[in-house]
Amino acid sequence: MTTTGDAGLGGARDEEHIAYALPSARVIVTQDDDYLRLHAKGIEHAGLAYWHQNTRSVGAVIRGLLMIWEVMEPEEMRNHVEFL
Repeated sequence: MTTTGDAGLGGARDEEHIAYALPSARVIVTQDDDYLRLHAKGIEHAGLAYWHQNTRSVGAVIRGLLMIWEVMEPEEMRNHVEFL
């Protein structure tokens, strides 16, 4: 796991986050609707794990992420949004 701060992307545009994550097949875990808009525009990404704010507990999000990790290959997540 890499955080925004770890990657030096604090204050960066969403497109920059996607560009950083894509070469290493890092899925972006987010509640930010802007990533859904970028996905709808056809912006290539390594995958998005998304949930609406205030709809899931931290435990539920972690369980969802673990399930994604267990059942999906990086190629399957490419340009895919998994709703938690």
